[in-house]
Amino acid sequence: MKLSFHDLGWGITCIETYFHREGLAGCYLVQQGEAAALIDTGTAYTTPNIMELLELRNIQPKQVRYVIPTHVHLDHAGGAGQLMEQLPNASLVVHPLGVRHLTDPGRLTAGATAVYGEEQFYNNFKELLPVPRERVIEATDQLSIDLNGRRLVCLDSPGHARHHNCIWDETSRGFFTGDTFGIAYPELATDQGPFMLLPSTPVQFDPEAWHKTLNRLMSYNPERMFLTHYCGVEQPEILSGPLHEEIDAYVDIALSSNGEKRQEMIRAKLDALYFERLEQHGSKLSNEQIHQVLDMDLGLCAQGLEVWLQRRESQPA
Repeated sequence: MKLSFHDLGWGITCIETYFHREGLAGCYLVQQGEAAALIDTGTAYTTPNIMELLELRNIQPKQVRYVIPTHVHLDHAGGAGQLMEQLPNASLVVHPLGVRHLTDPGRLTAGATAVYGEEQFYNNFKELLPVPRERVIEATDQLSIDLNGRRLVCLDSPGHARHHNCIWDETSRGFFTGDTFGIAYPELATDQGPFMLLPSTPVQFDPEAWHKTLNRLMSYNPERMFLTHYCGVEQPEILSGPLHEEIDAYVDIALSSNGEKRQEMIRAKLDALYFERLEQHGSKLSNEQIHQVLDMDLGLCAQGLEVWLQRRESQPA
C-alpha cells in the first residue's frame, strides 16, 4: 500500500490505513520535538506505512514513546502488537477494560474469525499479536501523559464501547475521538460542511452514556476533533447537536421496530434516515452511491441496535 497522509498542523498527521477502502479509516502521529506518539494503529497491514512515515520524518523507532488505541475494535487497535514490536521504547496506553484483549488477543481473534471467517479475517486484519503486559499502561479516566512537555489526557468515553477513551490534546485544543464523535466520510461532505453519522456497532451501544460523553467532551470547549473515520473536523460545537439528535433517532428506530425481521426493519429505517438527512445536507449523490459509501456502517449499526434491544429485553423488569 502506498503511503498516504494528511498534515493537519500542531505536529499532527493523519495516516491513511486503507481499511476496506481509502478514506474510511486513519490513525494519527503526534510529534512534539524529538518525541512522538501514535493514536490508533490501524491493522497489521498499516504498520509498514507508519514505519515509513516515521523514517520520512526522521523519527527513530526508539523516539516513539506511546501507542494509544482509543479502543480495541480492530480497525483502531488491530496493529498494536506489530507496532509495539517495532517500537522498543513505546508503552501501550489502553483503557483498563481493553488491556486483557491486547495482551491476550485470542478472544478478539476468535470473535472476529467467527464473524468474518478465517480467510476474510486474514484479508482484513492479518493477525493479532499480543503485547507484553509490562509494556502496557492502563489509561484510567483523566490519566495525563507527558509527551516531551505536551499534555495528552485520556477521558473515559462510553457510548460506542465501554472500553473507549478519547484523548485531549491541549496543544491543538482538539480531541482524538476514535468513534465517539462519529464518522465524517469525505465523499459525504457538501458546501454545508462535513456530514456526521454515529456508529452504533455491536455490542455496547449505550445511548444515555453517549449523551453524557458528548457533553463531557464539549465541556472542554474543543476547537476541533480528530476522527478515526475520517481525519479532522472543525467547529465541533456546531456538529455535536446533530450527534445528540442521531442518538435519539437510533433509540426511536430501535424501539419502534418489532417482529421476526426486526433487524431488517431497523436497517431499512436507517437507510431512510440517512437518505433524507443527506438530501437535506445538500448531497448530490444518488441513493445507490450513498449505499456504496454507507452499506457496511449501516449494517453494523442495525446489528448494534438489535443487540441493544436484546440486552434491554433480557434485563429484569
